[in-house]
Amino acid sequence: MTSVLLLAGMFALPALANGTKPGVPSRLDPELMLIDVYKSLAANRLREAQAKADALVAAYPNFRLGQLVRGDLLLLHTQPIKTFGAAKDAPADNLAALRAEAMVRLKSLRERPDPNLVPQPLLQLRPDQKNVLLMDARRSRLYVYERGSDNHFKLVRDYYVSQGKLGVDKFKEGDQKTPLGIYYITSRVPGPRLPEFYGPGALPINYPNEWDRVNDRGGSGIWFHGTPPDSYSRPPLSSDGCIVLPNPDMIELSERVQVGMTPVIIAETLKFVTPVRAEADRIHANRMLEAWRVDLESTDPQKLRRHYSQHFKAMRGQNLNSWLERIQQTNLGARQIKVDLKDVSLFRYPDQKGQREMIVAAFTQEAVIGKGRHVTRKRQYWAKEGAQWRIVSEANIQ
Repeated sequence: MTSVLLLAGMFALPALANGTKPGVPSRLDPELMLIDVYKSLAANRLREAQAKADALVAAYPNFRLGQLVRGDLLLLHTQPIKTFGAAKDAPADNLAALRAEAMVRLKSLRERPDPNLVPQPLLQLRPDQKNVLLMDARRSRLYVYERGSDNHFKLVRDYYVSQGKLGVDKFKEGDQKTPLGIYYITSRVPGPRLPEFYGPGALPINYPNEWDRVNDRGGSGIWFHGTPPDSYSRPPLSSDGCIVLPNPDMIELSERVQVGMTPVIIAETLKFVTPVRAEADRIHANRMLEAWRVDLESTDPQKLRRHYSQHFKAMRGQNLNSWLERIQQTNLGARQIKVDLKDVSLFRYPDQKGQREMIVAAFTQEAVIGKGRHVTRKRQYWAKEGAQWRIVSEANIQ
């Protein structure tokens, strides 16, 4: 059996209704076309597979993986082949990268998220956040989940993506890694303002975030962006840290996101839980935040202190004592204040090496102090210390 056939057998996929996957637009999808090629091969229908491969490269002539598979099929008409990319005109400079792309594309489609489960990081979106982007680095996959009624999340689209040459867990400038964490789309950069290397445009994210800075993580310029005109896609590990999509996918993604609003969660491996577990985690996080609000309202510094870790550190280097002193100064010595929390979003932070369980809460704090009204957007990082959850970092944000 040829390696092409071995691939077809190894990544046998469950039947997809009408040959599509959830959320795929009306345009031809090269992944689905490639799957059809492998299905025909697995059924020993070589001519049918060839016709499908011809159609694939006709629709996407710059899809190098499709060209490679088509070349193997042409050669298979005349002789046995024992290796993926056996055709003489195959791009010999990057066969290993193309093999890796074939593997992650097909494997990620075989291991699709269970629609009955919820991504573990998703706890709660604020009312005006429509969707959230979640990247599974191990699968080189970006998932778009949309918030429905009753805090229900639904997978509406997913994309193959490339990441840093040296993987994930970025720490410093130039390490060629993609960061792990929770970020936001900060702007849109149109294609005409960029070299053609970036394709139709870019979506920068706010790396390093507050937690990155507290932990001395550096670097800059982490974007979602497209590919040059001569390449439909790039190998899984091929960027300097950015997240790279095929140009048609990049255009579609850009239309889905809300600048300044859309969360981006980058995990090494995306974990899933039952809706019951997700709802229990959401309720617990809200109760934790509410207990903090009540003690902030009490103006009792000792009650407030119990919510903070002794290892607390703010983005500008303040320790716990200086941070709490700042809060007391803001309260102007009032004996009583009224505090409301609005537009709350809650996420579990993706796992990082050596890091405790963490929850990130972002909210608008409206405080009435005397005759004054103070409105602040905050982000808190809560970590589990033994059986207790405590704030390890906090920042006022835009």
